[in-house]
Amino acid sequence: MSQPDLLNLLSDLIADAKKAGADAADAIVVDGTSISVTTRLGKLEQLEGSEGGDIGLRVLMGKRQAIVSSADRSREALKELVERAVAMARTVPEDPYCGIAAPGQLATSLPEIDICDPAEISAQTLIDMTKTCEAAALDVKGVTNSEGASASWGRTKVAIAASNGFVRSYASSGSSLSASVIAGDSDKGMETDYDYTSAVYFSDLKAPAAIGRGAGERAVRKVGGRKIASRKVPVIFDARAARGIVGHLLGAINGSSVARGTTFLKDAMGTEVFAPGISIQEDPHRNRGLRSKPCDAEGLPNRARALIDRGVLTTWILDLRAARQLNLAPTGHATRGTGGPPSPGTTNVWLEAGKLTPAALMADIKEGLFVTDLVGQGVNTVTGDYSRGAVGFWIENGELTYPVHEVTIASNLKDMFKRLVPASDLDMRYGVDAPSVRIDGMSLAGT
Repeated sequence: MSQPDLLNLLSDLIADAKKAGADAADAIVVDGTSISVTTRLGKLEQLEGSEGGDIGLRVLMGKRQAIVSSADRSREALKELVERAVAMARTVPEDPYCGIAAPGQLATSLPEIDICDPAEISAQTLIDMTKTCEAAALDVKGVTNSEGASASWGRTKVAIAASNGFVRSYASSGSSLSASVIAGDSDKGMETDYDYTSAVYFSDLKAPAAIGRGAGERAVRKVGGRKIASRKVPVIFDARAARGIVGHLLGAINGSSVARGTTFLKDAMGTEVFAPGISIQEDPHRNRGLRSKPCDAEGLPNRARALIDRGVLTTWILDLRAARQLNLAPTGHATRGTGGPPSPGTTNVWLEAGKLTPAALMADIKEGLFVTDLVGQGVNTVTGDYSRGAVGFWIENGELTYPVHEVTIASNLKDMFKRLVPASDLDMRYGVDAPSVRIDGMSLAGT
């Protein structure tokens, strides 16, 4: 359906919900077209294509709300959707913080953002890319097997309407390519690794051969990993691993967690959480940004901001519900799918780069660990305690030496944030991005 048709469908759905007794209602439709392929050892293993989408309707009756969704857009199905939602809303417990935006809170105009590639990509193009990518990986000396290469392309239309008068739609696109391979053998040990590229515009993807070589080289250099003795040392997280540290911050400043008091940063607003030189930025309107969008999922305006400004925490991540719980103004961070209510979430976020290269950042380290992969989910967001399995390379006298595995690194996120030093190798690849970072004084549990 065209975007005007989607908006008309939602407007009719909202009107029907009001007629059925709802005090307020909003609805979202997500329509998409996508193709994904996987090849392994030069042969096509999977080819999937899809078209269509879902509609999600939320109705509110006083302080009660109910959400239902459907992929069926027939008149009969939509009538049933409304009836089910209204019936559910009459019986669910009250939520004193639920509700749609007041008209004065809504975005009155949406910025023009370049987030939709007009090109349509064929399945054959994706197949050819994966074969080139995997072949380049298998050509890397030491690679012994492949877990396959995958590629995808898709375009999505999002339309949102509500009984407060908000009616908007936008379109976005995305493409990706990845490869995962195995290096080594039963004698030397076997290791696996991957490389990945994603972009709004298909033409912005990294070259397939480069992704394949990257996956192969990463896997090969991990073969022959050793254990190390327990100690405290500086740890450098490569750019891919460092993204997780930014992710832990975003979870800790999520308004839902703050409202529940289940985050170690619940009392940290306006305080110095990182070292004074550290800033973490968000920009929902970045052209060709993987997570860009012109407004939030409740129709509120969103904007670029520093989440961490020279070390200081400046904001929580708030949707309307979390803002009401905390008696604060919403920040335009609502996200939503078709099957549930809005919740707080971020868009394009990145840790600003530092001035030193990763090599310069490790130059004075006599003994330390360079982390390329993290294992497990050992992070306690209530206390900030951090303990995760790690894979990487031992640092001696400022140089990478041998691969390391079966080690656990531990600290507390409060201390990690304060000691974090970013390198200069920031590459916007994932939507949440970071350069390599150094954190001194982490505990290593090994042999």
